[in-house]
Amino acid sequence: MHPENRSVLITGGAGYLGSIMVGEFLARGFRVSVLDNFMFKQNSLAHYCAHPAFDVINGDARNEKLLKDLVVNKDIVIPLAALVGAPLCEKDPVGANSINLDAQTMLLDLLSPGQWVLMPITNSGYGIGGTDTFCTEESPLRPISIYGRQKVMIEERLLARDNAISFRLATVFGMAPRMRIDLLVNDFVYRAVYDRTVVVFDGNFRRNYIHVRDVTRAFLHGIDNFETMKGEAYNVGLSDANLTKLELCEKIHSQFPEFVYLDSPIGQDPDKRDYLVSNAKIEATGFKPAYSLENGIKELRKGYRMIRNSMYGNV
Repeated sequence: MHPENRSVLITGGAGYLGSIMVGEFLARGFRVSVLDNFMFKQNSLAHYCAHPAFDVINGDARNEKLLKDLVVNKDIVIPLAALVGAPLCEKDPVGANSINLDAQTMLLDLLSPGQWVLMPITNSGYGIGGTDTFCTEESPLRPISIYGRQKVMIEERLLARDNAISFRLATVFGMAPRMRIDLLVNDFVYRAVYDRTVVVFDGNFRRNYIHVRDVTRAFLHGIDNFETMKGEAYNVGLSDANLTKLELCEKIHSQFPEFVYLDSPIGQDPDKRDYLVSNAKIEATGFKPAYSLENGIKELRKGYRMIRNSMYGNV
């Protein structure tokens, strides 16, 4: 089926990932419908409204009647609607459960067996994976946050379908029309630009990272190779960026010589993930990220010349 004949529903499509994804999907010839409640007052999709293949619905992903009508005749469904990140889910655990788990389960139940689903999960499900061995898609899942636990649970439901792909995303970074400053790389670069300093908690804890545009590239890759990739989970990250927080600070310091970072001997990060991640499985399918961490830092430096306030985060 050619892209111009395919219709895509993206729930939460006005968010950080979706605000990039919608444009790239339209450019590839897909017909794109977005459901979002615009809880952050964002107009991140305004520049797509002139496109005849774009439609947008202002509504709640927990509304069963609305969803039932929207999924009809959609070839591909991409559920991005979620309360994203450990801090936001800790702040609103009831909302997190209803959106991240109940609404996602309801959506999967509404779909027909022939509809394709590609869903962002998270590699935070690995929890504390250790620093000597790489976490692969076969590694045990030991999530330590509400957000991580919910993602692990919905992934299990997702992969019970025949026509589904799970992308376990690394920590995402980079500029987007609906910006998030609270993500780790974005946050540290913001501090380098405006504060010139950061105090790091649990500085030796490792994370993996991926550019927001490479997330969209991974989803398009999954669609292009759906028959051979379906039914599986795939880690999506930069294989040369399994870095501790202090190593990330060193990368930022190389572009911001005045940036000072301090490893705090007291205090803890509430999101205590620590793992090395292997991205070999998706790389074996032919996917390679196009955006490096170094270029992402340069990009953020330019972006932060334009924005400076507290509305560009999830908490």
